[in-house]
Amino acid sequence: MPMNFARTAVLLVLLTLILVTMGQVVAGRQGMAVAFVIALAMNLYSLWKSDRMVLRMQGAAEVDQHTGGDFYAIVQQLAQRAGLPPPRVYVMQSPQPNAFATGRGPSHAAVCASTGLLEMLSKEEVTGVMAHELSHVKNRDTLTMTVAATIGGAISMFAQYLQIGALFGRGTGAGRLGGLFAMLIAPIAAGIVQMAISRSREFQADRMGALLCGHPLWLASALRHIETAKGTIAHAPAERIPALAGMFTVNPLSARTFARLFSTHPSTEDRIAELVRLDQAMARGEQGPVARPGIARPRGTWG
Repeated sequence: MPMNFARTAVLLVLLTLILVTMGQVVAGRQGMAVAFVIALAMNLYSLWKSDRMVLRMQGAAEVDQHTGGDFYAIVQQLAQRAGLPPPRVYVMQSPQPNAFATGRGPSHAAVCASTGLLEMLSKEEVTGVMAHELSHVKNRDTLTMTVAATIGGAISMFAQYLQIGALFGRGTGAGRLGGLFAMLIAPIAAGIVQMAISRSREFQADRMGALLCGHPLWLASALRHIETAKGTIAHAPAERIPALAGMFTVNPLSARTFARLFSTHPSTEDRIAELVRLDQAMARGEQGPVARPGIARPRGTWG
C-alpha cells in the first residue's frame, strides 16, 4: 500500500513538472504560473473525478445484471473471490478487443470491456482478462493509471495545440529549442514516465489475475488474440490520445503509431511466456492448492 501511494506521488510530481516546464518555455514565468495552477487543478481532479472522464472519453455505457448478462456475472464473481467491493461494470463500443479498469480505489472502481472483446473472445478468455483488471483494482494501480492518463493526455493535447499553431506561423514565445521541447520532447518524456512506472505492474497483474481465475492459460490465450486483432483493428480514442494506452490490458495503439515506440506495456510474448511458466508451476503444485473453477465454452456474442 505505501509503495502504491509513493508511486502515485512520484508520477504526479514528474508529470506536473513536465507540464509546468512546458508553460515556462512557451510563455516564461507567467506561463509557468498558469501551467502550475492548471496542473494543480488537474491533480486534484484526477484523484477524484478522472475515472468518469476517462469512461466518457471511451464512450462507455454502464451495464447491470439485466443488461450485462454473463459478462456482468463474471465480473461480480471474480470481485467476490478477490474480496473486493462490487465494481461498476461498463461496455465501450469498439471493435478492437480490449479492456481497462479505472477508479481511485477498490470502493470506487469500474471495469470496462469493449464490444470487440465480448464478441471475439470466449468466456474463459474474458474471465482471464477481467481477473487481470480486477488485480489492478486490488493493487490500487487504477489510481496511478487514471492520473497518468489524465495528466499525460493534457500534455499531449497541449503539444498538439502548439504544433498546429506552428503550422500557421504562430510562435510559441520561446526560443527554437524551447518550442521543440514543448512540442516534441515533453510528450515523449511524459510517455517514458508512464512506461517506467507501469511495465512491472502489468506482470504483477497478470500473475495475480491468473491465480484469481485459476487458469493462467485463459489470460495467455486472451493476450494472444488481443495482440493479433489490434494489428488490423484500431481503437480510435487511444489513437487520438496515446496517454490513454497505459490503462488497457494490451497496448491498443497500432504498430504504425509513433507513440508505440514508448509502449507502457511489456512485450505481449513475454507476458504469455510468464503465464505459461506459471501454469506449469501450478500443475507441479508449486503454487499450493489453487481452485480451478469450471466454466462453459461458448464463443461469439454472449450476454
